[in-house]
Amino acid sequence: MLLGSQLRRLRETRGITREAAGYSIRASESKISRMELGRVSFKTRDVEDLLTLYGITDDAERQALVSLAREANVAGWWHSYSDVLPNWFPTYVGLEGAASLIRAYEVQFVHGLLQTEAYAHAVVRRGMKGASAADIDRRVALRLERQKYLVAENAPEFHIVLDEAALRRPYGDREVMRGQLQHLIEISERPNVRLQIMPFSFGGHSGESGAFTILSFPESDLSDVVYLEQLTSALYLDKREDVTLYEQALEELQKDSPGPDESRDLLRGLLQLS
Repeated sequence: MLLGSQLRRLRETRGITREAAGYSIRASESKISRMELGRVSFKTRDVEDLLTLYGITDDAERQALVSLAREANVAGWWHSYSDVLPNWFPTYVGLEGAASLIRAYEVQFVHGLLQTEAYAHAVVRRGMKGASAADIDRRVALRLERQKYLVAENAPEFHIVLDEAALRRPYGDREVMRGQLQHLIEISERPNVRLQIMPFSFGGHSGESGAFTILSFPESDLSDVVYLEQLTSALYLDKREDVTLYEQALEELQKDSPGPDESRDLLRGLLQLS
Protein backbone atom coordinates (compact mmCIF):
# COMPACT_ATOMS: atom_id res chain seq x y z
CA MET A 1 0.00 0.00 0.00
CA LEU A 2 2.83 2.38 0.85
CA LEU A 3 4.68 1.48 -2.33
CA GLY A 4 1.52 1.94 -4.39
CA SER A 5 0.98 5.37 -2.88
CA GLN A 6 4.55 6.33 -3.74
CA LEU A 7 4.18 5.12 -7.33
CA ARG A 8 0.93 7.03 -7.70
CA ARG A 9 2.53 10.28 -6.57
CA LEU A 10 5.43 9.78 -8.98
CA ARG A 11 3.04 9.13 -11.86
CA GLU A 12 0.83 12.11 -11.09
CA THR A 13 3.84 14.42 -10.67
CA ARG A 14 5.00 13.49 -14.17
CA GLY A 15 1.51 13.90 -15.62
CA ILE A 16 1.39 10.30 -16.86
CA THR A 17 -1.98 8.58 -17.20
CA ARG A 18 -2.75 5.17 -15.72
CA GLU A 19 -3.32 3.93 -19.24
CA ALA A 20 0.19 4.96 -20.32
CA ALA A 21 1.70 3.46 -17.15
CA GLY A 22 -0.15 0.20 -17.79
CA TYR A 23 1.09 0.08 -21.39
CA SER A 24 4.69 0.41 -20.19
CA ILE A 25 4.42 -2.78 -18.12
CA ARG A 26 2.16 -4.67 -20.54
CA ALA A 27 -0.84 -4.33 -18.23
CA SER A 28 -4.23 -2.65 -18.07
CA GLU A 29 -5.15 0.69 -16.57
CA SER A 30 -7.14 -1.17 -13.91
CA LYS A 31 -4.04 -3.09 -12.83
CA ILE A 32 -2.18 0.18 -12.30
CA SER A 33 -5.10 1.35 -10.19
CA ARG A 34 -4.97 -1.85 -8.10
CA MET A 35 -1.20 -1.52 -7.72
CA GLU A 36 -1.49 2.06 -6.53
CA LEU A 37 -4.10 1.03 -3.98
CA GLY A 38 -1.87 -1.78 -2.73
CA ARG A 39 -4.39 -4.49 -3.67
CA VAL A 40 -2.07 -6.67 -5.77
CA SER A 41 1.45 -7.99 -5.38
CA PHE A 42 4.35 -6.31 -7.16
CA LYS A 43 6.72 -7.78 -9.71
CA THR A 44 10.20 -6.30 -9.39
CA ARG A 45 10.42 -5.89 -13.17
CA ASP A 46 7.14 -3.92 -13.25
CA VAL A 47 8.33 -1.55 -10.53
CA GLU A 48 11.66 -1.01 -12.29
CA ASP A 49 9.90 -0.30 -15.61
CA LEU A 50 7.53 2.18 -13.97
CA LEU A 51 10.41 3.96 -12.25
CA THR A 52 12.14 4.29 -15.62
CA LEU A 53 8.94 5.68 -17.15
CA TYR A 54 8.65 8.17 -14.28
CA GLY A 55 12.21 9.36 -14.80
CA ILE A 56 13.66 7.97 -11.57
CA THR A 57 17.32 7.40 -12.43
CA ASP A 58 19.04 7.81 -9.07
CA ASP A 59 20.26 4.35 -8.00
CA ALA A 60 19.61 4.89 -4.29
CA GLU A 61 16.03 6.05 -4.88
CA ARG A 62 15.34 3.20 -7.28
CA GLN A 63 16.78 0.59 -4.93
CA ALA A 64 14.76 1.89 -1.98
CA LEU A 65 11.52 1.44 -3.91
CA VAL A 66 12.53 -1.91 -5.41
CA SER A 67 13.42 -3.14 -1.92
CA LEU A 68 10.04 -1.95 -0.69
CA ALA A 69 8.43 -4.00 -3.49
CA ARG A 70 10.27 -7.12 -2.34
CA GLU A 71 9.23 -6.52 1.27
CA ALA A 72 5.62 -5.96 0.19
CA ASN A 73 5.49 -9.48 -1.22
CA VAL A 74 6.69 -11.15 1.99
CA ALA A 75 3.88 -12.40 4.23
CA GLY A 76 4.09 -10.93 7.74
CA TRP A 77 3.75 -12.93 10.96
CA TRP A 78 0.15 -11.77 11.31
CA HIS A 79 -0.97 -13.64 8.18
CA SER A 80 -1.14 -16.83 10.23
CA TYR A 81 -4.13 -15.24 11.99
CA SER A 82 -5.94 -14.34 8.76
CA ASP A 83 -8.59 -17.00 9.36
CA VAL A 84 -9.97 -15.04 12.34
CA LEU A 85 -9.46 -11.51 11.01
CA PRO A 86 -11.64 -9.38 8.73
CA ASN A 87 -10.00 -9.16 5.32
CA TRP A 88 -9.10 -5.48 5.68
CA PHE A 89 -7.32 -5.75 9.03
CA PRO A 90 -4.03 -7.55 8.14
CA THR A 91 -3.13 -4.46 6.09
CA TYR A 92 -3.51 -2.32 9.21
CA VAL A 93 -1.39 -4.67 11.35
CA GLY A 94 1.40 -4.48 8.77
CA LEU A 95 1.27 -0.68 8.65
CA GLU A 96 1.14 -0.45 12.44
CA GLY A 97 4.22 -2.63 12.75
CA ALA A 98 6.13 -0.41 10.30
CA ALA A 99 5.13 2.90 11.91
CA SER A 100 7.47 5.05 13.98
CA LEU A 101 4.63 7.22 15.30
CA ILE A 102 1.07 6.10 16.01
CA ARG A 103 -1.49 8.76 16.91
CA ALA A 104 -5.05 7.80 17.75
CA TYR A 105 -8.40 8.78 19.20
CA GLU A 106 -10.68 6.09 20.61
CA VAL A 107 -14.18 6.40 22.00
CA GLN A 108 -15.87 2.96 22.08
CA PHE A 109 -13.28 1.00 24.03
CA VAL A 110 -9.63 1.10 25.06
CA HIS A 111 -7.27 1.00 22.06
CA GLY A 112 -6.12 -2.51 21.17
CA LEU A 113 -2.46 -1.71 21.91
CA LEU A 114 -3.39 -0.87 25.51
CA GLN A 115 -5.86 -3.64 26.35
CA THR A 116 -5.24 -6.23 29.05
CA GLU A 117 -5.75 -9.86 28.08
CA ALA A 118 -8.95 -10.11 30.14
CA TYR A 119 -10.38 -6.89 28.71
CA ALA A 120 -9.41 -7.96 25.18
CA HIS A 121 -11.28 -11.24 25.66
CA ALA A 122 -14.40 -9.33 26.68
CA VAL A 123 -14.13 -6.98 23.69
CA VAL A 124 -13.48 -9.78 21.20
CA ARG A 125 -16.31 -11.93 22.55
CA ARG A 126 -18.66 -8.99 22.06
CA GLY A 127 -17.44 -8.37 18.53
CA MET A 128 -17.29 -12.03 17.41
CA LYS A 129 -20.72 -13.29 18.44
CA GLY A 130 -21.06 -16.99 17.78
CA ALA A 131 -17.33 -17.54 17.34
CA SER A 132 -15.68 -20.55 18.95
CA ALA A 133 -13.57 -20.14 22.07
CA ALA A 134 -10.52 -21.15 20.02
CA ASP A 135 -11.12 -18.39 17.44
CA ILE A 136 -11.61 -15.82 20.18
CA ASP A 137 -8.37 -16.93 21.82
CA ARG A 138 -6.51 -16.57 18.51
CA ARG A 139 -7.83 -13.05 17.95
CA VAL A 140 -6.77 -12.07 21.47
CA ALA A 141 -3.36 -13.68 20.91
CA LEU A 142 -2.86 -11.47 17.84
CA ARG A 143 -3.77 -8.40 19.88
CA LEU A 144 -1.26 -9.30 22.58
CA GLU A 145 1.40 -9.94 19.92
CA ARG A 146 0.80 -6.47 18.48
CA GLN A 147 1.34 -4.95 21.92
CA LYS A 148 4.97 -6.11 21.86
CA TYR A 149 5.59 -3.18 19.50
CA LEU A 150 5.22 -0.77 22.41
CA VAL A 151 7.96 -2.37 24.50
CA ALA A 152 10.36 -3.35 21.70
CA GLU A 153 13.84 -1.86 21.41
CA ASN A 154 12.73 0.39 18.54
CA ALA A 155 9.25 0.99 19.88
CA PRO A 156 7.11 3.59 18.09
CA GLU A 157 5.89 6.74 19.75
CA PHE A 158 2.25 6.18 20.69
CA HIS A 159 0.07 9.23 21.34
CA ILE A 160 -3.48 8.31 22.28
CA VAL A 161 -6.52 10.30 23.37
CA LEU A 162 -9.15 8.09 25.04
CA ASP A 163 -12.63 9.42 25.46
CA GLU A 164 -13.91 9.00 29.02
CA ALA A 165 -16.74 6.94 27.53
CA ALA A 166 -14.23 4.20 26.68
CA LEU A 167 -13.27 3.98 30.36
CA ARG A 168 -16.77 3.98 31.79
CA ARG A 169 -18.31 1.50 29.35
CA PRO A 170 -17.82 -1.90 31.03
CA TYR A 171 -16.33 -4.82 29.13
CA GLY A 172 -16.13 -7.79 31.44
CA ASP A 173 -16.80 -7.68 35.17
CA ARG A 174 -15.63 -5.24 37.83
CA GLU A 175 -12.23 -6.90 38.23
CA VAL A 176 -11.60 -6.82 34.49
CA MET A 177 -12.27 -3.07 34.38
CA ARG A 178 -10.15 -2.43 37.46
CA GLY A 179 -7.29 -4.36 35.90
CA GLN A 180 -7.64 -2.38 32.70
CA LEU A 181 -7.58 0.97 34.48
CA GLN A 182 -4.50 -0.05 36.49
CA HIS A 183 -2.77 -1.18 33.30
CA LEU A 184 -3.45 2.19 31.65
CA ILE A 185 -1.93 4.00 34.61
CA GLU A 186 1.20 1.84 34.43
CA ILE A 187 1.74 1.84 30.68
CA SER A 188 1.17 5.59 30.47
CA GLU A 189 4.43 5.97 32.41
CA ARG A 190 6.41 4.53 29.51
CA PRO A 191 8.51 7.21 27.77
CA ASN A 192 7.12 6.38 24.32
CA VAL A 193 3.47 6.48 25.41
CA ARG A 194 1.50 9.71 25.74
CA LEU A 195 -1.98 8.96 27.09
CA GLN A 196 -4.62 11.65 27.54
CA ILE A 197 -8.24 11.38 28.59
CA MET A 198 -10.95 13.53 27.00
CA PRO A 199 -13.36 14.02 29.94
CA PHE A 200 -17.13 14.22 29.71
CA SER A 201 -16.93 17.60 31.41
CA PHE A 202 -15.38 19.19 28.32
CA GLY A 203 -18.51 18.70 26.23
CA GLY A 204 -18.36 18.72 22.43
CA HIS A 205 -14.93 18.35 20.82
CA SER A 206 -13.09 17.75 17.54
CA GLY A 207 -13.42 13.96 17.74
CA GLU A 208 -17.09 14.12 16.83
CA SER A 209 -16.61 11.98 13.71
CA GLY A 210 -15.46 8.97 15.75
CA ALA A 211 -12.31 6.93 16.29
CA PHE A 212 -9.32 7.18 13.97
CA THR A 213 -5.62 6.34 13.84
CA ILE A 214 -2.79 8.20 12.06
CA LEU A 215 0.30 6.18 11.17
CA SER A 216 3.64 7.85 10.38
CA PHE A 217 6.72 6.06 9.07
CA PRO A 218 10.47 6.55 9.51
CA GLU A 219 11.03 6.90 5.75
CA SER A 220 10.60 10.60 5.00
CA ASP A 221 9.24 9.94 1.52
CA LEU A 222 6.38 7.75 2.76
CA SER A 223 3.14 9.57 3.42
CA ASP A 224 1.17 9.29 6.65
CA VAL A 225 -1.88 7.04 6.56
CA VAL A 226 -5.20 7.59 8.34
CA TYR A 227 -7.03 4.39 9.30
CA LEU A 228 -10.81 4.47 9.73
CA GLU A 229 -12.52 1.24 10.72
CA GLN A 230 -16.14 0.63 9.73
CA LEU A 231 -18.58 -2.20 10.40
CA THR A 232 -17.80 -4.20 7.26
CA SER A 233 -14.64 -2.55 5.89
CA ALA A 234 -11.96 0.04 6.55
CA LEU A 235 -10.64 3.15 4.84
CA TYR A 236 -6.96 4.00 4.39
CA LEU A 237 -6.44 7.67 3.56
CA ASP A 238 -3.05 8.98 2.46
CA LYS A 239 -3.85 12.16 0.51
CA ARG A 240 -2.13 15.06 2.24
CA GLU A 241 -5.31 17.14 2.50
CA ASP A 242 -7.17 14.28 4.22
CA VAL A 243 -4.34 13.50 6.63
CA THR A 244 -3.99 17.18 7.55
CA LEU A 245 -7.63 17.41 8.65
CA TYR A 246 -7.25 14.42 10.95
CA GLU A 247 -3.97 15.76 12.31
CA GLN A 248 -5.70 19.04 13.12
CA ALA A 249 -8.55 17.19 14.84
CA LEU A 250 -6.10 15.20 16.97
CA GLU A 251 -4.08 18.29 17.85
CA GLU A 252 -7.27 19.95 19.09
CA LEU A 253 -8.17 16.84 21.09
CA GLN A 254 -4.72 16.87 22.69
CA LYS A 255 -4.94 20.59 23.42
CA ASP A 256 -8.41 20.33 24.94
CA SER A 257 -7.71 17.21 27.02
CA PRO A 258 -5.87 17.19 30.36
CA GLY A 259 -2.15 16.45 30.00
CA PRO A 260 -0.65 13.01 30.72
CA ASP A 261 -0.13 13.66 34.45
CA GLU A 262 -3.65 15.02 34.95
CA SER A 263 -5.03 12.15 32.87
CA ARG A 264 -3.32 9.63 35.15
CA ASP A 265 -5.01 11.35 38.10
CA LEU A 266 -8.34 10.98 36.31
CA LEU A 267 -7.62 7.26 35.82
CA ARG A 268 -6.76 6.88 39.50
CA GLY A 269 -10.06 8.55 40.39
CA LEU A 270 -11.99 6.14 38.16
CA LEU A 271 -10.09 3.23 39.70
CA GLN A 272 -11.17 4.28 43.20
CA LEU A 273 -14.79 4.49 42.03
CA SER A 274 -14.77 1.09 40.32
